[in-house]
Amino acid sequence: MQATTYKKQTYLDKEVSSIFKRIKRKQQVPNLKVAVSYSDLFNNKMLIIYLIREGIPYSLFDLISMNTPFSEKDWADILDISTKSLLRYKQNDTTFKLTQSEKIMEMAEVTDLGLEVFGAMDKFKSWLDTPNFALGNVKPVELLKDSFGKELVVGELTRINYGILA
Repeated sequence: MQATTYKKQTYLDKEVSSIFKRIKRKQQVPNLKVAVSYSDLFNNKMLIIYLIREGIPYSLFDLISMNTPFSEKDWADILDISTKSLLRYKQNDTTFKLTQSEKIMEMAEVTDLGLEVFGAMDKFKSWLDTPNFALGNVKPVELLKDSFGKELVVGELTRINYGILA
């Protein structure tokens, strides 16, 4: 299990680093290091901004989606596209639009925090799918479709992480 996680992380790191090499070549970004890892993104919001503005290619989305608790249907709902459109993105290895790239990174960030809080994907997925009293008895996954709901979920995850339960 741990070897699989390491392998996924390695692929994510390579893909992110490749995108940042392209960003560095195309733009004059002062102090942008080329060797950017996937975990670097969550420690530096400017890196996320550069990535979103570049647009997330399907190849990176595919790797991110494998490291989240979301199904293909969940992703289609979150990105506000049909599952057929998602399949076309895959077939053409298309780059996502700015708003979709932003949603992808928001879900990656929520997943990163959820894994930090719960320690395992299955526990995090269970929490997402369970109505939450602190969130108005709504399933956290249902709130992830917009930025305000995502912020509520992040806030609740942060409170849980610090032991502040409603």
